[in-house]
Amino acid sequence: MAYALLAIGVLALVLVVNAYWPVRREPMATLSFFAGWLCGELPLQNLVVTVVVAVVFGALGALGSWAGWLGLVLLVLAACGLVGLAVLGARATRVTMAALAATTGGEIALPAAPPPAAWGSWWRLSRAVPFAGRSVSVVRNLDYAGDGAAAHRLDVLSPRTPASGAPVMVYIHGGAWVIGDKREQGKPMMFELVSRGWVCVTINYRLSPKATWPEHIIDCKQALAWVKAHIAEYGGDPGFVAVSGGSAGGHLAALIALTPNALEWQPGFEAADTSVDACLPYYGVYEMTGDPAGTGLHGSGLLELLQSRVMKTTIEADRQLFERASPTYRVNADAPPFYVAHGTNDTLVPVEVARTFVAALRKASSAPVTYVELPRAQHAFDVLASLRSRATTMGAVLFLDSIRAPAAASGSSGAPALGDAAGDQRP
Repeated sequence: MAYALLAIGVLALVLVVNAYWPVRREPMATLSFFAGWLCGELPLQNLVVTVVVAVVFGALGALGSWAGWLGLVLLVLAACGLVGLAVLGARATRVTMAALAATTGGEIALPAAPPPAAWGSWWRLSRAVPFAGRSVSVVRNLDYAGDGAAAHRLDVLSPRTPASGAPVMVYIHGGAWVIGDKREQGKPMMFELVSRGWVCVTINYRLSPKATWPEHIIDCKQALAWVKAHIAEYGGDPGFVAVSGGSAGGHLAALIALTPNALEWQPGFEAADTSVDACLPYYGVYEMTGDPAGTGLHGSGLLELLQSRVMKTTIEADRQLFERASPTYRVNADAPPFYVAHGTNDTLVPVEVARTFVAALRKASSAPVTYVELPRAQHAFDVLASLRSRATTMGAVLFLDSIRAPAAASGSSGAPALGDAAGDQRP
């Protein structure tokens, strides 16, 4: 029993240390991500488990030898580290507010204190896994391409009380362009927005290796065209559509925002309007060439994935293909407002990628650009309902509210301002 406690103590401390100082180099970067993500985003839940383990093993006599006592010491050290991670999560609100205050290209109207969450209440954070609740109505598996394919379906999330003229958020899931589903990601932000009167749309798109670039972006643009044409039937306002996504979804969202109405990626729907009014990419892949100062900083894994399974050609054979797929290379003066969020501990997409992208945006565009850089945050920090994801979500609320303010003042949208929350309705 004592040696079991020692082994648990060693494991607990290693996980906490990894959350602070992850392994960034391949091939350990992915394993380091999973371990650091669960530890860093759920520190209080992990703390409760740590205390329970210590009490149970103590009651079972594990402290009868030096191994048990050493295991207990390691658990105490791990617990202290978890408290520090919880503090970092709580401070994400301060970091987000500071980032909004530093927005370039226009001021973001900030209240004296962040608005209270409509969906992301403390009890939802305690259970971590996001559930919609009774306030959210979901219409599933609408066919946006008319071909019946599962990859061409989307879900519409709207307030249970019928909406009319509500602003729209289109969310694109991540998964390295090869895995993922519309039901899995972005839920804390979408549920919060729906609770505040928005209509949200989450989409599927063809995945590699079956799909070959640019089929992924073509599908996303076709879904956006469907939204512009049909979202009014679900209470949405096609006059204000924002786009968001995480990781590969952040890449696709940014690329959509920077290439409105690009005919090369709109075969068969060339006349459709695929512009958006705001873009909120999270930990996105903005650079696809494997630049050693950017996406190649942690190793060559991303470029190898792109060449073998996504692009299905080498960068030497067609460098322009990789560059045209890179949002950093597509930055232009007509870019819409951007709210970019990234964690400094991201082992899958180096934070330098986001820094370079934001610098290019701020140089080229006069539209508002907010950059939230979260200390010690891993990849996928917004997937679970956590202190950090609530902070970035409420930052998105303030950002979108400010972006929409001119339209609301002119009366072009009948939807309420984001600050007019519908209230927290528990399931």
